[in-house]
Amino acid sequence: MQPIILVILALGIWASVLERKSLMMWRSKPVFENSSPFASALAQLVGTAGGIYLSLELLFSFLKIPDMWWNSSEFAIEPLAVISLAIAIFQPYFLKIIITLRKNR
Repeated sequence: MQPIILVILALGIWASVLERKSLMMWRSKPVFENSSPFASALAQLVGTAGGIYLSLELLFSFLKIPDMWWNSSEFAIEPLAVISLAIAIFQPYFLKIIITLRKNR
């Protein structure tokens, strides 16, 4: 089951990076001037996922949610990291939906 989840996660990362790359085409200034659009999109994905992970970690720590409630040892990857990566993967699609809805007003 875990290999299937990892393959789905890898495909999601690939699709999200491509979407981020296409969204960056419309910016006036490149984020990283000496790197390729793919590298810039991948850096944005990792940065977004890292920020979400830290926010969720701080939220769970602040709310004193016990680790055994959400962190199961049967997974090879930490579930909180997968959740933050999944949110970061879907972020450019939510942004595209919001942009489309604003244009149609």
